Amino acid sequence: MQAVPGSVTLAKDSQNLIGISIGGGAPLCPCIYIVQIFDNTPAAKEGSLAAGDELVAVNNKSVKGRTKVEVARMIQAIKTEVTLSYNKLQADQKQGKTLDIVLKKVKHRMVENMSSSTADALGLSRAILCNDVLIKKLEELQKTANLYKGLIEHSKKMLRSFYDLSQSHKAFGDLFSLIGAREPQPKACDAFQTFGEAHRNMEKYGIHLLRICKPMLADLGTFLTKAIPDTKLTIKKYADVKFEYLSFCLKVKEMDDEEYAYATLGEPLYRVETGNYEYRLVLRCRQLARAKFAQMRSDVMVKLELLDSKHVQDLVFHLNRLVSAMAQYLRNCHLQIKKAEVFPIEVDLLRTTMDYTHATTLKTATTMKKGEWSQNSKPEEAEGVDLVEESQDHNLIDTS
Repeated sequence: MQAVPGSVTLAKDSQNLIGISIGGGAPLCPCIYIVQIFDNTPAAKEGSLAAGDELVAVNNKSVKGRTKVEVARMIQAIKTEVTLSYNKLQADQKQGKTLDIVLKKVKHRMVENMSSSTADALGLSRAILCNDVLIKKLEELQKTANLYKGLIEHSKKMLRSFYDLSQSHKAFGDLFSLIGAREPQPKACDAFQTFGEAHRNMEKYGIHLLRICKPMLADLGTFLTKAIPDTKLTIKKYADVKFEYLSFCLKVKEMDDEEYAYATLGEPLYRVETGNYEYRLVLRCRQLARAKFAQMRSDVMVKLELLDSKHVQDLVFHLNRLVSAMAQYLRNCHLQIKKAEVFPIEVDLLRTTMDYTHATTLKTATTMKKGEWSQNSKPEEAEGVDLVEESQDHNLIDTS
C-alpha cells in the first residue's frame, strides 16, 4: 500500500471528546486505525479523518506498539487541542462491495417482499423494515394514488354529464327559438324567443363551468402520474441504500466475531497480523454507505413532506374551485329561468294550423261525430262537413 500521511488538529468539545473510536493495536494488530467517526463531533465537522485511516501519532508521540486502550487514554489526557498524525487509507469502495455484500442485499430484498409469517417461518427478520416509517409510506402512497384515480374518474364523469346537460340546453334553446321564429302571434313569439335565449345562456354557463374545472384533471393527473411515482422511486432508492448500509454493518459484525473467536482460541488471524486491511476497507465502505443513507433519508423525508403538503393543499384548492364554480353556475341558471317567466303562453293552435273561411261549419264539424246528423240536416250540408273533415285530416298530416 502507498501511504499518504497527514496531520489534523482537533479542538475538543465540552465533554472532552473529539468524536472517533479506534481499533487494532498490540498485541494482535501492528497498527491503530479509526473504526468510526461520530456525527456532529469535532472530527466529523473537520472532515479530514475517515474510517480505516491508520493513526500514527498523538501530539507527535508515536502510538506504534501501544494498545488501543493506551492510545485512547493519551487522547483523553489532552484537554484542549489534539494533533493527530495519520496515514490515509487509499481504498476503492468497489473493492469492498464483494459478493458477500451483494448476497446480503439480496437477502434483505427477499425479506422486503415477504409477509411477516413467511419471514418468521424461514427464520428471517423483518423488524428493520417493519419499523421503518419511510418504507411504510409506500403503502400510504398507493392508497393516495387509488384515491386520486377515483377522483379523476369521478371528475371526468361529472364533467361529461355537465357537457351533455349543456348540449341539451343548447338543443332546447335552438328548438324554442325556431318555434318562436315561426309563431305568428307577437306575444307567443317573444315568449318562445326569451325561453330559447335563456337555455342558450345556460349552455354558455355550462361550458364556462367546464373550462374552470378542466384544469383540475390536469393537476390531479400530474400528481398521480409524476409526483407519486417519483416519490415511490426515491423511497425505493432509499431502501436500496439502506440495505447496502445494513449489509456492510452485518459484514463488520461478522468480521468482529471472527476476530474475537481467534483471540479467544489464542490463534493468529492473518488479516489482523498484516494490518487488517480488509476490515479497514469494509469500515470505510460502511462509513460512505452510512453517509449516503443519511442523505437519502433526508431527501425522502423532505419530498414526503412536500408531497403531503401538496396533497392537502391541492384537494382543498380544487374542492373550493369546484364548489364555487358549481354555485356560480346554479345561480346563473336560476336567474335565467327566473327572468324567463313566460308561462302560460297563449297559442291559438287551431287558427295557426290552417285558415278556415266558414267558422260555424268548422265548429259544427269538430263538435259532432261523423254520421250523427239531425233529420233536418240537408245532404249538401252533410257532404260539406265530410269534405271539411277530409280536408282537415289531410292538412294535419302535411303539417306534421
